[in-house]
Amino acid sequence: MELRHFRCVAVLAREMNFSAAARKLHIAQPALSQNIRQIEQELGVKLFERSTRKVSLTDAGRAFYREALAILANVEGARQKTQRVARGETGSLAIGLRPPLF
Repeated sequence: MELRHFRCVAVLAREMNFSAAARKLHIAQPALSQNIRQIEQELGVKLFERSTRKVSLTDAGRAFYREALAILANVEGARQKTQRVARGETGSLAIGLRPPLF
């Protein structure tokens, strides 16, 4: 499983339209369809019910969507934390004082 698969599922679940989801992801619609097929094959379950006019989540799709959102939020949190550390905005500083010598 790749991070792009989680993003594809999350956006398609929100949009419920392959064309709109592909636009939001800045990829072609066939590429989105291929990504969804790949994750479904890897999981061995159908995440979406498709017809010529409608896309809907299966029960397994709803469960995976919730997990995908959590994973994407964790990845974003890790990205932000890493950038804050690199900028020196986080961490700890210990200061020790010794008594005067007189």
